[in-house]
Amino acid sequence: MAVVLDLKSRKVIGWSMKDNLGQTLVHEALEMAVGRRLSTEAPEALLFHSDRGSQYAAHDYQQRLQERGIVCSMSRRGDCWDNAVVESFFATLKKEEVHREDYLTHAQAKASLFYYIEVFYNRKRRHSALGYISPHDYEQALLN
Repeated sequence: MAVVLDLKSRKVIGWSMKDNLGQTLVHEALEMAVGRRLSTEAPEALLFHSDRGSQYAAHDYQQRLQERGIVCSMSRRGDCWDNAVVESFFATLKKEEVHREDYLTHAQAKASLFYYIEVFYNRKRRHSALGYISPHDYEQALLN
């Protein structure tokens, strides 16, 4: 699974799930995020931070970011704290959803994760970093 999080609101704005770690995985997560954000954000305001994984460092991925006017930021080698927010998301996902289920198929797992992310995590789950409101409610409060 690959996710793109909005650091300010903690909202998952792009995600993809595949049975391998190929380029398509991260490209799909980025494209979902771009579709959800570029229409509402000024391109110069977008910064994409990732670890140094080969999928994110690949030339075609970097080119996609550049074409969309997204500034790339990568973790320093050996600095695990740079991705703390994403790592925290994955720990929460595993604790609250994945480890409680026994998926029989990839499709079943994907449907379960869709519900967790799009219905529960983004819209209902409260976050202490946001004053105990959901990412959706936090973004709505910023608009008003």
